Amino acid sequence: MSLLTEVTRNPLDPEYREAAERRAGRGRPRRRWGPGTAAVVLLAVVLGAATTWSVQALRAPRPSALAAREVLAEQIAERSAEVERLQDRSTALADEIAALQEQALSAEDSPLLDQLAVDSVASGAAAVTGDGLRVTLQDAEQVEGQEDPSSRVRDSDLQIIVNGLWAAGAEAVAVNGQRLAPTTAIRTAGDAILVDVVPLVGPYTVEAVGDPQDLQTGLASTPGGQLLAVLQSTYGIPTQVSAQRGLELPAATVTLRSARLPEGVGVLGDDAGSGPTGTALPSGTLSPEPAPRAAPAPGGAAAGHDDEGDL
Repeated sequence: MSLLTEVTRNPLDPEYREAAERRAGRGRPRRRWGPGTAAVVLLAVVLGAATTWSVQALRAPRPSALAAREVLAEQIAERSAEVERLQDRSTALADEIAALQEQALSAEDSPLLDQLAVDSVASGAAAVTGDGLRVTLQDAEQVEGQEDPSSRVRDSDLQIIVNGLWAAGAEAVAVNGQRLAPTTAIRTAGDAILVDVVPLVGPYTVEAVGDPQDLQTGLASTPGGQLLAVLQSTYGIPTQVSAQRGLELPAATVTLRSARLPEGVGVLGDDAGSGPTGTALPSGTLSPEPAPRAAPAPGGAAAGHDDEGDL
């Protein structure tokens, strides 16, 4: 016990303690800056400045790159303005054609004019306003450094939901304001979802005109309704379905490549002539019967989230 007590009270050896006391009595000598120390400090400063300058020079864009970027930005602005001008021109011409059709057929063949109005809605050539259903999807929140591709909305998801709305009795459908025609394709290009050639940005809003209650009930019984539940419960993708009043869906861009007059109908009142004929192509052709819609993909909603394809 005496040894343990001595070690506890005096842990430092007496000689070491005496040496420490002598050093404390003399005081610590001052360090002197010699030529070597000054040279090292100066070299460190120079190297630090050179490194900083090099990093800034590498990160700074070159004048040629800046000039090319400005040229591209100007071209994008010019092309965007040209596209908007052509779209306005196309809309004006379409309205003019519709007015001429109505003027020419109103007195000659009123039933044909009514049939054209019905077919214009089915083909997407005419804007539609009415009550309907709105389905909203949004990519799930991503954890930084742990991005999960399966938690993002895919083109196949929109395809299955759109097909479900058609099967539920929708009269017209639009995705993010882009009206769907019989030949419209929903597909992926890189990380973007395209409706024909128009890229979409989330959240994705699918609007359908029709009886809201019938649409909601019919959608729930299709793979589209099942997919909405799976997306939210399994992949964390927020979804929302709501009835809407007064939806306004714009007309789609429809290209009329060929047309054919029915038998016995003349050109602008010429009952004897049958008029020029041609092969009726599906892309944009206004036919007495609307083009059939694709049936909902079999296999359930979960399979649709893993497969990709065109509508």
